[in-house]
Amino acid sequence: MKVEEIKKICVIGAGNMGHQISLCAALAGYKVSCTDISEEMLRKAEDFARTYLPERVAKGKMKQEQAAMALENLSFSSNLEEAAGDADFVIEAAVEKIDIKRKLFADLDRITPSHAILATNSSFIVSSKVADVTKRPEKICNMHFFNPALVMKLVEVVQGSHTSQETAQVTMDLAAKLGKTGVWLKKEIYGFLVNRILAALNHEAMFLADMGIAGPEEIDLAVTNALGHPMGPFRLMDFTGIDLAYYIGMERYQDTHDPGDKPSPILVEKYAKGEYGVKTKKGFYTYD
Repeated sequence: MKVEEIKKICVIGAGNMGHQISLCAALAGYKVSCTDISEEMLRKAEDFARTYLPERVAKGKMKQEQAAMALENLSFSSNLEEAAGDADFVIEAAVEKIDIKRKLFADLDRITPSHAILATNSSFIVSSKVADVTKRPEKICNMHFFNPALVMKLVEVVQGSHTSQETAQVTMDLAAKLGKTGVWLKKEIYGFLVNRILAALNHEAMFLADMGIAGPEEIDLAVTNALGHPMGPFRLMDFTGIDLAYYIGMERYQDTHDPGDKPSPILVEKYAKGEYGVKTKKGFYTYD
């Protein structure tokens, strides 16, 4: 398979990552079907597209023709078979829970054409965790976008031992077609490149907060003003989702049974209160 043969892309999940990946692909000229089990999430995703594109045109960042083409390319459906049945490439952007992903990939293997590549946008879970539920492990890989997907240029393509060279190459080529910069990981590793580095920083930041050495605001100020990061670790978790950080931590702990992998107490407290960050208007910071 070559990247030129990809005509339709299906994105699983209409959340923050999924709907932006869908819009990226639609803007690049692909027919895109975004699917989710939640009608409310699909409605919000469609509303976002219909608001975002005219705003870009009004600001002179996009031509009217390009915005109209993207809207025409984009469709939303709660019916997985309808959305994925004729897809050439699938990007799964569902919740970071391995049992949900395994069921999705088993269903996708049954629903999609035999030539279709099935990629997961998971931030940490390697594709070998889902490849074994399919009859096409050579066509399974990670294609990890960063939040916000419409803005961030990097895409990590992870080639597991089960992934063919052709699949990895096509996925890299697709990233380029979407206007992204791809990095090709030739081996699987938990957390890939960026999140392994970020996790080390976050782990230390939460340890310092848990120990009462400094609060989230002070730690963020230190990281932004001394290290030059555009955003501190606690502010970043608010934007990416404290619930996501909690799920990732719990998945890791259940896999390793290492107490050091358990989510930090300060993170657990926020999760238990339902304070997930920007999406709930409150996390480590309060948002109007």
